[in-house]
Amino acid sequence: MTIYFYHTQDTERIVREWQEGKFPSHFLYGALQLGKYDIDVVWHHQQHTYKRIRDMVVATWKVLTCRKHYDILYATHSLGIEPVILLRALRLYRHPIVVWHHQPIVKAKNPLREALARLFYRGMDHLIFFSEQLMQVSMLSEKADPSRMSMVHWGADLEYYDALKSDGNHSSQFISTGKELRDFETLIKAFHETGLPLTLYAEKKRQAYFESLLPKANIKLHYGNRPIPHEIALKVAKSRCVCICCQKSNYTVGLTTVVEALALGLPILCTRNPQMPMDIEAEGCGFWIEVEDVEGWVEKLRYIASHPEEAEAMGRRGRALAERYYNVEQCGKEVANIIKRYET
Repeated sequence: MTIYFYHTQDTERIVREWQEGKFPSHFLYGALQLGKYDIDVVWHHQQHTYKRIRDMVVATWKVLTCRKHYDILYATHSLGIEPVILLRALRLYRHPIVVWHHQPIVKAKNPLREALARLFYRGMDHLIFFSEQLMQVSMLSEKADPSRMSMVHWGADLEYYDALKSDGNHSSQFISTGKELRDFETLIKAFHETGLPLTLYAEKKRQAYFESLLPKANIKLHYGNRPIPHEIALKVAKSRCVCICCQKSNYTVGLTTVVEALALGLPILCTRNPQMPMDIEAEGCGFWIEVEDVEGWVEKLRYIASHPEEAEAMGRRGRALAERYYNVEQCGKEVANIIKRYET
């Protein structure tokens, strides 16, 4: 069987850079692994312009006019293919749609929007969630159909990260790399108090904001507009500990950074997020810290700094967890099992 793989990112670039060893394959949500299960892939190619209407029109046109044979539309996001999903709901598009759902399904306050949403959700044959908690919350909505919902272990490309591993001599630097819903103010306050070294990657457009936080000499800021995951991953691989300080959210904010740290065998400090698929503290690979808890960050930072052997043990336990569940091979296997349900 064959799938049409839709992604909001430039798949052509990702595949090319993955082949060059410069991009981890988990950003393709298991699509590269599907060939092992006799599933061929038709790749959607679209460079995102961040102009939503234009991107949606182009994506919809490419999906509907694809001349290559495919059986199922497999999408990493519903963003950009909303018209295709609505056509499926009206049974005017014949291919089943399997799509990742990044946030919980909730009831709209506006009755008209809720009615439209119910129609929209009928157009997605199967929803994939990043965690059981996200799926359980979604089941409270009348739009949700448990028989068409699954949780998949989304995890890192272990081979890619193995190639990045250093000689085992990590630097003394703590590192923070994510941008989405990050609580930089709390993180910087904690490092001000501890004096421990932090390398922090930030967006150039927010330089004035970071300067207003008056970072001290122990905090090294790196600015950049375009994501450079390979360069950043090289820095993460040589770091002491990964810090993921986030704002409160209702979805798995920080998950990408968590699975990267697991793959690299690094201890993790992360803002508590009940939506995460794993409990890093229960697994012994890191610590949860409450939202906006500066003193909590200070305590755990000092613990990692003063207990290097335990920090290394946390990293080993995290890597073992990645090898069991949170890796791209496992993700591809679980996605393949879902897709094959719709084989005709």
